[in-house]
Amino acid sequence: MESNGKEDLKAALLQHPNGVAAYTKSTGDGANIRTLVFNIHGMTCSSCSTSIESALTKLEGIKSVMVSPLQAQAVVKYDPQLITVKKIQEAVEETGFEADGFPEQEIAICRLRIKGMACTSCSESVERALLMVDGVRKAVVGLALEEAKVHYDPSITNTAIIVEAVEDSGFGADLISSGSDVNKLHLKLEGVKSRDDFSVIRCSVEGLEGINHVEMDLEEHNVIITYEPDIIGPRSIIRCIQEAGKGSSSYQASLFTPPRPQDMERRHEIHIYRNQFLWSCLFSIPIFISSMVLPMIPPYGKWLDYKVLNMLDFGMLLRWILCTPVQFIIGRRFYSGSYHALRRKSANMDVLVALGTNAAYFYSIYIMMKALTSELFEGQDFFETSAMLISFISLGKYLEVLAKGKTSDALAKLTDLAPETAHLLTLDDEGNAISETEISTQLIQKDDILKIVPGAKVPVDGIIVDGQSFVNESMITGEATPVAKGPGDKVIGGTVNENGCVVIRATHVGSETALSQIVQLVEAAQLARAPVQKLADQISRFFVPTVVMAAFITFLGWFVFGEAGTYPKSWIPKAMDAFELALQFGISVLVVACPCALGLATPTAVMVATGKGASQGVLIKGGDALEKAHKVQTVIFDKTGTLTLGKPSVVSAVLFSKISMEEFCDSTIAAEANSEHPIGKAVVDYAKKFLNTAEKEHQTEVKDFEVHTGAGVSGKVRDKTILVGNRRLMREFKVSLGPEVETYISENEKLARSCVIVAVDGTVAGAFAVTDPVKPEAARVISFLNSMNISSVMVTGDNWATATAIGKEVGIQTVFAETDPSGKADKIKELQLKGTTVAMVGDGINDSPALVAADVGMAIGAGTDVAIEAADIVLMKSNLEDVITAIDLSRKTMQRIRLNYVWALGYNVLGMPVAAGILFPFTGIRLPPWLAGACMAASSVSVVCSSLLLQSYKKPLHVQSAL
Repeated sequence: MESNGKEDLKAALLQHPNGVAAYTKSTGDGANIRTLVFNIHGMTCSSCSTSIESALTKLEGIKSVMVSPLQAQAVVKYDPQLITVKKIQEAVEETGFEADGFPEQEIAICRLRIKGMACTSCSESVERALLMVDGVRKAVVGLALEEAKVHYDPSITNTAIIVEAVEDSGFGADLISSGSDVNKLHLKLEGVKSRDDFSVIRCSVEGLEGINHVEMDLEEHNVIITYEPDIIGPRSIIRCIQEAGKGSSSYQASLFTPPRPQDMERRHEIHIYRNQFLWSCLFSIPIFISSMVLPMIPPYGKWLDYKVLNMLDFGMLLRWILCTPVQFIIGRRFYSGSYHALRRKSANMDVLVALGTNAAYFYSIYIMMKALTSELFEGQDFFETSAMLISFISLGKYLEVLAKGKTSDALAKLTDLAPETAHLLTLDDEGNAISETEISTQLIQKDDILKIVPGAKVPVDGIIVDGQSFVNESMITGEATPVAKGPGDKVIGGTVNENGCVVIRATHVGSETALSQIVQLVEAAQLARAPVQKLADQISRFFVPTVVMAAFITFLGWFVFGEAGTYPKSWIPKAMDAFELALQFGISVLVVACPCALGLATPTAVMVATGKGASQGVLIKGGDALEKAHKVQTVIFDKTGTLTLGKPSVVSAVLFSKISMEEFCDSTIAAEANSEHPIGKAVVDYAKKFLNTAEKEHQTEVKDFEVHTGAGVSGKVRDKTILVGNRRLMREFKVSLGPEVETYISENEKLARSCVIVAVDGTVAGAFAVTDPVKPEAARVISFLNSMNISSVMVTGDNWATATAIGKEVGIQTVFAETDPSGKADKIKELQLKGTTVAMVGDGINDSPALVAADVGMAIGAGTDVAIEAADIVLMKSNLEDVITAIDLSRKTMQRIRLNYVWALGYNVLGMPVAAGILFPFTGIRLPPWLAGACMAASSVSVVCSSLLLQSYKKPLHVQSAL
């Protein structure tokens, strides 16, 4: 991260995606009372506000209304179960006033852990079930992540109904988090002896400002509190609980860390599949030995031929006894999965496995019954087929779950970056430290003063107030070189303080830290479905029915031709007939063609790629952005702050009138004081240094201040009209530039300097020459993009001469200058109309329209929150080499996804004909059902392992900074 001033710390690095204008306050009686803040236009006096208040108070569900005509705002507290935001808006507009700032919809978001999904058809079934719930607006189900993200209207439905809908569709569901879980405090209570004590604590905590919800576990003596970190912190809540005890009652509260549900669920799943495999092996191995090994060793297998009754021998009876628990106890999940799939009018892997194993098992029962009742019948059972099939599938699922756990390793490492403890300083009135306490990181509140010793991790985002050091930010940004930090600079939670001792003030805690928001963003990206996944979705819809049909045709073909004598009897193995041979071929086709691998091909690759990108400082906001990036043909760069360092400095200042330099600088400072543009700030800094004026001392007032986008600013200072900007601004206000001014401008523009012209009352008073050094890696990045057959374009609001000079320096031939924000977006649309896939790289507020218009928007991480929010990919390091990293990672991921599809479909394309017996007439090679099951299990494992190879991804270009 670049060094930033205090103003930059007012907003989080990444805005929380779920922020709206309404927030919830849970009252003591359990009702959810919401507070809505919105703007009202057209109010002129207090009677206007009174009429709005009276109109709203009449509505059912409105608890309180406050309307401020001065701020042109209204604050309404309401019960969402009785009234909606839309009705409140309509009521305001019916009074004759305009209202805006409403959330478009009252949307809450929850995440669910989904159990029992086997393939793409399962995830589609869960999505359909969720979308059928009244009030659910959007649902995304991730097969590889085994999670669902649901957007719903809390006034219509709730998480309990959503979970119930998933369970009704035949899958398990656990609530991971809801929208109100953003800042949760888990506490263990001591000294609580009765329900009255719990009531006292609940009332005390709910009475605090900033508390959203209090949930108590009376048996475990735990309490979960959801709070607003801007208003209250965890230490204040704990203090309130301790102060609630009076007399003999003494309450204590300590932090309680619940186990992560994802880890628990993963361990539980691994444990289940491992046990299923081991138990099935316990039964299957003896079955395999008795049916395939011992008969080939005559002296040892004779006892198996002992006749129990009629033609029923001991070997067949033993195999039946051993196979039955495997079929109905260990394999019961296939029956359950098939039942729910068929009830949903769909089919999945469970249906194929259930059909195959049941066909083998019940045909063997028929053979056994026939042998039991006949004195002459000789037949072969297939109990080993059923048992070994289930064993191999259990082994495949066990290996698959182990491998899938590795796909989110990068995200787990990010989550564990924050340290467990921090050193809290207590300061006296003069700012001197009077005490130091070691506290848990979870107890840090905003504005806490923390000491970071050398070698320690930074606990939360903050600003350095004292000390100098170098901070290693590689774990967040991927940049190995430590960054120098001093007073006023930002530090990011999870980074390592290398050498000096620094004191920081906490600015972002909990879910607002950059680390937390990166984790949230990557989690959302891993859940999002890439467009390429549609291929697997389309195939899965008809895949299983097609396989069942192919298996039936295979069975029918071999059976009919065998009974008709079309192929020689010598083809049929001993102790088999045509029916049994045909049945084995049919079962093999059923089980070899599994849709699991197909469903895992895309999401596992996306999970690994987004996690790997995050660990290298490239945040990709989903599969859609990842897929589009590999198609990029043209990259459009903004100039200031993107190709250049974004830290302009004034190299010369010239007067063109009789005005004094002091007055010239004073007027410029006043006019540019409210400007956010980097060049404007550079001019102000230069003028202040010339006047030797402190920021707080200079309070010259500017009136009628106006920003002219892409041109400059204007305003009135001491009744004089001041213009500060470029040529375009002067043309707009018809200010003539004399030969002397034109010469000065052209000379500096040839040197890639921007000229800021200052005009007073329509006459040019002077000008500043501003230079913004090009980033050291820019030229190599442009050259590398050319080698990737990607063209580069520069679009800037700066003048043509400066833009052309910068373009020439970095190697960009196509340059568009003097372009406003909407013009940048228009240039992108022009290229898109020619069929070109365009990526836009920018950092400022003025780049956000272009970032949205581009096929892929890339925001420089040190840029503004607006730009970061508008982008598809965030480059955390502000280093241009990551433009190449993002595109190259996208290309490698798409190559891996295609390879995964080759693996998944290859097993089916090659395996199904072999299983159907296409090689049998020529070579005698056939695929027994148990071996077909092993191939099916191997296909899923190979696809997941193929995706895991992306973890070895290395950047194609690494430019050592010259700074």
